[in-house]
Amino acid sequence: MSAVRLFAPLALVTGLALAAPAFAQGAPSPSPLPARVSVTGEGHANGAPDLAVTQLTVMRAAATAADALEQANTAMEAVRSAMASFGVEARDLQTSGFQITPQYRYDNRPDGTQAPPVVTGYEARNTLSVKVRDLPKLGELLDRAVQLGVNEGGSISFQIEDDAALRDSARRDAVAQARSSAEALAGAAGLKLGRVITIEDAANAYAPPPPPMPYGEMRMMAAGSAAKVPVEVGENTITSQVRIVYELQP
Repeated sequence: MSAVRLFAPLALVTGLALAAPAFAQGAPSPSPLPARVSVTGEGHANGAPDLAVTQLTVMRAAATAADALEQANTAMEAVRSAMASFGVEARDLQTSGFQITPQYRYDNRPDGTQAPPVVTGYEARNTLSVKVRDLPKLGELLDRAVQLGVNEGGSISFQIEDDAALRDSARRDAVAQARSSAEALAGAAGLKLGRVITIEDAANAYAPPPPPMPYGEMRMMAAGSAAKVPVEVGENTITSQVRIVYELQP
């Protein structure tokens, strides 16, 4: 009995001795990541448009689809042929819409129920997308198009055909604004900016253009005056957004 009591303590001591090195050799805790700051910058660049895209739509109504289509085709051919006189090349003309829709009349029966709809005629629409590169001629072109039968549409989009330089300028402005914001935040925290961790370039876009002039207004203006439709080109604004993450230093 005495031998057993003496052996048990020795075994316990030996076990503790073997376990001790495992605690001493434990893996070191990872170093904390350096502080970071994430900022967003927005830059802008302005430029005069050098291209206008307008939609010229001819709508004709007739008792039959064939008659409506023939009238629309005749008017659209006159519009298309006139474009060359304003310097518009064939490559800048594209049919962007075509539609024939029946027109219905809805009658009520004497008992108050509705009778089946009756087809009363058809409407044909043909839309021509036109790129105008000689912008001073745009107003005169629209006036002539209305005189030749354009009676629907209304959208005019002013564009800059080669805007790469403006986009780069907007990006530089966005990066400068983002860095300025980061320096202000770092200074307020008593720190300094370090290296750039990440930088992301968001999609660029034009500022929304002014509302287009409805062709109904253009038609009335053309009927009351021989002057060309007044068109203001103005400037386009290109916007760029960037997100930058900086490392902070003490």
